[in-house]
Amino acid sequence: MDLYATLEVAWWGVLGIVLAGTAVLMGGDMGVGALLRLVARDDAQRRACLNAIGPHWEGNQTWFVAAGGASFAAFPLLYATAFSALYLLMMLLLWSMLLRPVGFEYRSKLPQRAWRETWDWALVLGGAVPMLVFGAAFGQLLLGVAFDLDWNLRSSYGPNASGLLRPFALLCGALALALAALQGAALLMQRCEREVAERARACAMAAAGAALLLFGAASVWAGRIEGWELLRHPGPGTVQTPLQQAVAVYPGAWRLAFARHPALWLLPALAALSLLGALVALRARRAAAAWRLGVLAWVGVLGTAGASLFPFLLPSRTVPAHSLTVWNAASSRDTLLWMSGFAAVLLPTVALYTRWCFRVMRGKVRQEEIQSSDHAY
Repeated sequence: MDLYATLEVAWWGVLGIVLAGTAVLMGGDMGVGALLRLVARDDAQRRACLNAIGPHWEGNQTWFVAAGGASFAAFPLLYATAFSALYLLMMLLLWSMLLRPVGFEYRSKLPQRAWRETWDWALVLGGAVPMLVFGAAFGQLLLGVAFDLDWNLRSSYGPNASGLLRPFALLCGALALALAALQGAALLMQRCEREVAERARACAMAAAGAALLLFGAASVWAGRIEGWELLRHPGPGTVQTPLQQAVAVYPGAWRLAFARHPALWLLPALAALSLLGALVALRARRAAAAWRLGVLAWVGVLGTAGASLFPFLLPSRTVPAHSLTVWNAASSRDTLLWMSGFAAVLLPTVALYTRWCFRVMRGKVRQEEIQSSDHAY
């Protein structure tokens, strides 16, 4: 494999790492929001939950921005086509995410119960809906997206919004929400006290069990739906467009990578074993271990989806031969080289800084301290 092809695959991997960072860090915050009304029964407890993620939630959202930036720079044709083909999905995601900063900032401005409960529900929606959409988007990719290209690569789009309501996409959305709830509940177990921590433990166990069942169902289902196979193209690392390839669509195609490379079965095994381990850790009240195993579960689930799709980035349901792949949607060789230099410095720096922030701001959030603080949510 030449340098250009290596860079294309490497940036496919970088995009996967950034998406995993988004799922783990931002997903955990979303999980806290989604569980807010379940784990906290009064105003003081809900404030404790919000302040548990207060130091990090804004910074964690930068991973979501980084995912968009990486796709724009490394795979510009993917960025342009996906953001137009899935426009309603993106708007639903962004508008539901906008509820979070407004809810955080306005919830405690007035003492009235109705005011605060209204914003509590806004935070619940702002946590649950984005994770449902995030998972459903991956389900939509496995089902294919309705788009095609003309001779000069202008895109035409069919109705894609309805794809989010298809049973398989909803199943993937529920899986993402369950994983986020596991991360969020494990975080609350570490940072909150007494009743909140106990309710969070119960929610985490329910979420881990649900995620295990949903992942098993999604894996079996994905092996039976129609998948895409790349039959012919100019070759990795060469100049090409989506109009120069042949693609077949038939049931079971998403399993081809696992049949050709049996080592890839380690990815779904990692997801399943991590979720089982999380259940064991939660029974033993090992919240930190459960959180780390939740991270591994996300890696296994997203890795399984990525391995199934490769080399496809955006399969076309309308004209399968127009599907976008790692080979035909990537930026130029020089662009990927420059980006690799920046990423080699910035990604480890961001990861280390995130780790440092969590270490410095660890410890229990005490309700008494929140009540007396002018800076708490």
